[in-house]
Amino acid sequence: MNIFRYATLDDLDLIAPLFAAYRVFYEQAHDLPAARRFIGERLSLRESVILLAQSESGEALGFIQLYPIFSSIAAERIWLLSDLYVSDVVRGQGIARELMQKATQHARDSGAAWLELSTAHTNTKAQALYESLGYQLDTVYRYYSLAV
Repeated sequence: MNIFRYATLDDLDLIAPLFAAYRVFYEQAHDLPAARRFIGERLSLRESVILLAQSESGEALGFIQLYPIFSSIAAERIWLLSDLYVSDVVRGQGIARELMQKATQHARDSGAAWLELSTAHTNTKAQALYESLGYQLDTVYRYYSLAV
């Protein structure tokens, strides 16, 4: 049976390799020191919430990272589901679905109005998971970004 729990700074060495692999999935260079630094900063500054999936033996299987944001229009807290990653060796075992359900419960427990996420156009497996959980594709707004 797998364990799902909130990560702490003590879990940095468990999460960093998964985060580095997540970045590789999105075509970034494998950089474990950068992954460790980034996750360490988020956890130490309490800028994100990370839900960690572990095996009973303590092996890190996957994680989901949430950032608190706010909707001015709705005047409500929302959570940005920024990162979801499950180790290749345990994909297809329902871990991502369970992490998503834990994220939903976290959002409810914190009084958020909704969860928001984005994924690559080509990531059809993730899209199928999100849609099976009731996520709706936004057809109203266009999202833009600006590198600074």
